Amino acid sequence: MQFTAQQIAGLLQGTVDGNPEATVHELSKIEEGHEGSLSFLANPKYTPYIYKTRASIVIVHRDFTPEFPVESTLIRVDDPYTAFARLLEMYDKLREERTGVAETAVIAATATIGKEAYIGDLVFVGDHSVIGEGVKIHPQVYIGENVTVGSGTVLHPGVRIMKGCIVGRDCILHPGVVIGSDGFGFAPQEDHHYQKVAQIGNVVIEDEVEIGANTTVDRATLGSTVIRKGVKLDNLIQVAHNVVIGENTVIAAQTGISGSTRIGRNCLIGGQAGIIGHLQIGDDVRIAAQSGVTTNISDHETVMGAPAYEIKKYRVSYIHFRNLDKHVKRIDDLEKKLRQ
Repeated sequence: MQFTAQQIAGLLQGTVDGNPEATVHELSKIEEGHEGSLSFLANPKYTPYIYKTRASIVIVHRDFTPEFPVESTLIRVDDPYTAFARLLEMYDKLREERTGVAETAVIAATATIGKEAYIGDLVFVGDHSVIGEGVKIHPQVYIGENVTVGSGTVLHPGVRIMKGCIVGRDCILHPGVVIGSDGFGFAPQEDHHYQKVAQIGNVVIEDEVEIGANTTVDRATLGSTVIRKGVKLDNLIQVAHNVVIGENTVIAAQTGISGSTRIGRNCLIGGQAGIIGHLQIGDDVRIAAQSGVTTNISDHETVMGAPAYEIKKYRVSYIHFRNLDKHVKRIDDLEKKLRQ
């Protein structure tokens, strides 16, 4: 599909500087721009490329003032990065635009499929499950019985949603995501045998959640494991049973969250963080990458280290960690002199 600069400016509430009839049919990085492509300039260090790029249209900040002639048509907006992100989302939706049910899909007679849904090859949908309008289910997805998937949600290949779980509207689950696997619950016996504790709860994922590839969210022992609206989970994250993650919290790859921990709203958690069970983590908390969290964290705190504690104190302590051998040598030398 082709779009003119004027059409794109209308979508982005921008203004055209140049040829309003300039057309594009694909997106590109500014340094790789070519005729017929649309790019953007948000990071100042890429400014030199705007004088060399062959992209037909470039999105720039409203206040951008070129120092040299620019051949591309410019679309001026308040935030070029956000504007380009919106275009990427629209472009991706256009590519995903498909409907219908593949012949090889297996759908239970008691399941309900909404209008304009797409169900790909080798998909299984279990009894009494409800698939909302416009849902896109890619090949080889498994959906168990009594599952609800909200309208506009996209399930990429290999997603598994186990019985009784609920996924909200406009979510994205990437390949290999498992929702509703059993929580890690075992009761130790006197003979060192472990008795499995049945996990009879479910997982509730609210609207506009995105979950990265091969991330797992375990079902609750009782009640629900809950991922609130707007949460973004990266690849390879483990969310254990009965965890609650608050609205708009973002968690990077390889983080592990143990059972029954509650994480507040608007938190940022770095990669490879480990969080033990039954903790209360407040709103607007920042947890640095590779931190080991073993105690509750109050609202607005930033922590680092293993065990994690207040980041300014950690950084001061780290200076001493790095110089520990010097301190030891100094103490040894002082003790030697004292003995003499």
